[in-house]
Amino acid sequence: MEQKINYQKELDKILATIDKTKKPSLLLHACCGPCSSYVLEYLSDFFDITIFYYNPNIFPPEEYSRRLDELKNFLPRFPPAVENKVKLIEAPYNPDEFYDAVDVAHNPDLKTEAERGERCRRCYQFRLEKAFEYATENGFDYFTTTLSISPYKDAEKINTIGYTFVQVDKTKYLPADFKKKSGFLRSTQLSREYGLYRQDYCGCVFSMKNSGHGN
Repeated sequence: MEQKINYQKELDKILATIDKTKKPSLLLHACCGPCSSYVLEYLSDFFDITIFYYNPNIFPPEEYSRRLDELKNFLPRFPPAVENKVKLIEAPYNPDEFYDAVDVAHNPDLKTEAERGERCRRCYQFRLEKAFEYATENGFDYFTTTLSISPYKDAEKINTIGYTFVQVDKTKYLPADFKKKSGFLRSTQLSREYGLYRQDYCGCVFSMKNSGHGN
């Protein structure tokens, strides 16, 4: 039986090699303020971070805007983000990109699938691909995502996808399982401290309905 990779240990190995006086650039795909909080606290001493908000999966548009606004309002109040000059890039919001990527029209069973399944894997895939494209086009040293901080997300799938984009002498994928080292717990503590809105469903219309909303 193949042994699972410990992505937290892989991240620790990389962080141990970084010269904090010459911080490499990191494009951090993020889905919301709460998930970003601990990751920024953890990584901002090691990297020059730009947050990449690309989430066309979020439904409805009002929810998308609420999560984005919460992130925008949080960053100027969060010392690690301010002191390390964390930047924010908002990618265009086009929900059709999500529906095309998960293709529930041809796979209707995915509509009612529990979180962490194939629908979610497809969602991880296209958002990480967009982050990688932006990172390489703009010369970032690394890219990664905050998604693995959630206990409802499959870190194995996320990191397996991330590694598929690795290219020699170009942008590198930064492996992570941010829920480790009590990362998820810390994100909830920071959310309470800063009064952050914590959504009670992942984001897409299917997760919303499956969690009992919008019925």
